[in-house]
Amino acid sequence: MSQITPEVIAQHGIKPDEYKLILEIMGRAPNLTELSIARTNRRRSG
Repeated sequence: MSQITPEVIAQHGIKPDEYKLILEIMGRAPNLTELSIARTNRRRSG
């Protein structure tokens, strides 16, 4: 399983504060699929 690193987060276009919010909402670190979904939702809302 791939590890979520700061580089992966940046590649998905997610800012550190946005990732922190994802962690707070989920109560855990997202997997790559969930991170991609967060990226897609961010693009739609942003």
